[in-house]
Order: sequence, then C-alpha cells, then structure tokens
Amino acid sequence: MQKNTTSADELIALILQGIDDVKGHDINLLDLRDIDNTVCDYFIVCNGTSNTHVNAIVGSIQKTVSKAIHDKPWHVEGSDNSEWVLLDYINVVVHVFQKQIRDFYDIEGLWGDAKITAIESSYNQ
Repeated sequence: MQKNTTSADELIALILQGIDDVKGHDINLLDLRDIDNTVCDYFIVCNGTSNTHVNAIVGSIQKTVSKAIHDKPWHVEGSDNSEWVLLDYINVVVHVFQKQIRDFYDIEGLWGDAKITAIESSYNQ
C-alpha cells in the first residue's frame, strides 16, 4: 500500500482553490487537532447558492485535487440532493452546504472548541 505523501496544508490549499474557482461562499477552516476524539484534523465548510452551485463547488474541489495530487475523496455523501455534500479526504473533511441548510445545522457552533479561520475569497461576494 502506497503512503500518501501529500501534506494536509497542500490538500487544504487545493480544496480552497477549488472552492474559490467557482465562487463558493463563507469559507471557514476548522482546526480540530486540539480536540479529543475527532474523526479528522480539519473541516472545511462553505456554501453555495443552489443545488447547482453546490454541485459545481464539489466538482471543482474534486477536479482540482485530482489534477494536482491524483487523490480522490475516500467517501462522498449527499450528492443526491446537493443540500449538504460531504467530501471525506480522511484527515480533511469538506462540507458544502446550501446556505439555509448550513444555518440549520450550524457546524461551526457544534465544533465551538475548534480554531476557526475565515478564508478570504479572491472575488467580492
């Protein structure tokens, strides 16, 4: 079994690029490394304006990561309705929401102990 030598920082940068390329909104990086019993090291949370936009964000992330480091998510969930799509890259889990669904589930509130970094977009929202 070949070990993945990609750093979390590189993977995060690629995911953020994929989100930014299709104008994903309200991007937050949650660092979970100092919290006991977490399933991964980082969450990346963002939202789109519709199911079409959510699908575009998910597709852009997968394409950007695959093209650069030949990696794909271990698991993808939620693509059927595109209200909340989860991309599991093992140590980095990406949550792409429609805004009203993100507001309802409040991932950032649930993980209040995480160090949260708001990511600036390269465009004006």
